[in-house]
Parts: sequence; C-alpha cells; structure tokens
Amino acid sequence: MGSRLGGIFWSLIFLAVPVLGVATFAIAPSYNIWLPKNVSEHGSSIDGLFYFILALTGVVFIATEGLLFWFIWKYDAAKAKGPATYIHGSHTLEVVWTIIPAATLLFLAIYQMNTWADVKMRRPAMAPTVEVVARQFEWRLRYPGRDGMLGTRDDLFLTNDLHLPVDEDVLIQLKSMDVLHSFFLPNFRIKQDAVPGMKIPVWFKAKETGQFDIVCAELCGWGHYKMKGRVTIESRADFDRWLEETYARQEATQPAPEDTVAAAAD
Repeated sequence: MGSRLGGIFWSLIFLAVPVLGVATFAIAPSYNIWLPKNVSEHGSSIDGLFYFILALTGVVFIATEGLLFWFIWKYDAAKAKGPATYIHGSHTLEVVWTIIPAATLLFLAIYQMNTWADVKMRRPAMAPTVEVVARQFEWRLRYPGRDGMLGTRDDLFLTNDLHLPVDEDVLIQLKSMDVLHSFFLPNFRIKQDAVPGMKIPVWFKAKETGQFDIVCAELCGWGHYKMKGRVTIESRADFDRWLEETYARQEATQPAPEDTVAAAAD
C-alpha cells in the first residue's frame, strides 16, 4: 500500500510541474512580471520571435512532462507482475530524435534571419548620434558639438544621462574603456556587448517618449550592480532645446581657448 501511494505521489509531482509552469506564464503579465514595455520599432519582431520559440518549446515541455507522468503512473512498481525487461537501444529512434531537434534549430535559424539583419546588419547610413563608452561603473556619453562631428573640440560630454529624439533613427557608437560590459536597454530590446578595443554600432528607432533604464548586463566587477543610467526619449524640439541648454552649461564651466593657451604659457 505504501509503495502504491508513493508511486501516486511522485506521478502527481511530475504532473504538477507542467501545470504550475504553464500557470506561471499565464498569470505573470497580470502581476507585471513579464517583458518590459516595448518602445522601439524593431522590438515587436524580437518579441514575436520570443513568443514563437516560447510556444514551440512549451509544447515540447508539456508533452515531455506528460509522458513522464504517464510512465510513472502506468509502470508503478506496486503494480508490476514480473521482473523489469530492458531494451538495449534503437538506432532508428536515436536517428529520429537527432534529426527532429536539428531540423527545428535550422528552421529557427532561417526564420529569424530577417530580424537579425534589421538589428545587427542593416546599419542606417548616418553619422553616429552619440558615442557611449562603458567604464567601471558608469556610462560616459559624448555628443557631437555644433560642428556635427564626433572627436572634435566642441563635443558635449555627459554621464549616465542619455537623451534621444523620438521617431528618428538613432546610431550609437559603443566602446569600452576597460573590461567587457553589456549595453542593455530592456524597453528597446537592445543588448550589445561593449568590447575593449572595438567600436560597435548599435541602432534603433524609439516609438514613444519617456524615461527608460540603461543597465549593464555583463558582470564587470564589484560595482556592476550600480552601473545604471537613464535614457530620455523626447520630441525633436525638446531634444534640440536640451542639447543647447546642456552645451551652454558645459561652455560656462570650461575656460576659453585663449585662457588655456595663456595658462600654459605661464
């Protein structure tokens, strides 16, 4: 009797795994513990891929757990009428369960190619909007000055406070000053490693205004947890006004070029 109850208990445990797993995914959005709101143009394609793969693997998960439940229930030791029999193996079965996952992965690789190209290959033909330099433990930002070129004397420098215009292509030049970091904008479905010694382009188009998080998604040292920033998406008029105001504040705190030359001569 005890063995029979034990078999029932373990079979119900295996049945609870898919039931609770599916229930968790079903109720998660209601408790605001699902994907962050998408505010980028290409985010819907990435979310579509995520949901497709989730559904595909979910069906396999439910089927596998269902079979485990059925086998534990049917072949309970308490109901066995004789010794167990063993099968050495089946070459046909091994070929089948190798081909099916391989074909599935090949299909996914082809299915996602257009989305991958939009996010990683079809770079917009434009100059960088801003340079983002990862550094333990902050995001250093450099905007082109009034000459519209990065790397010149009038560049605008900021830290952790990224501003970008809405409904416009944005091209970010990503770099790292020290170790490997990962530039992660959850609401824009952007995640790109910042690799020392490399200039990596990142692009997207924001669809909504607001303030969103910038985080580092790569363990980069003891202060990794506090490597956070903020991205503000605003209208073109507000963005231009912010640029001018920030540029004026920077100029007010810097010595004039002639003063610098005089100080060097002294």
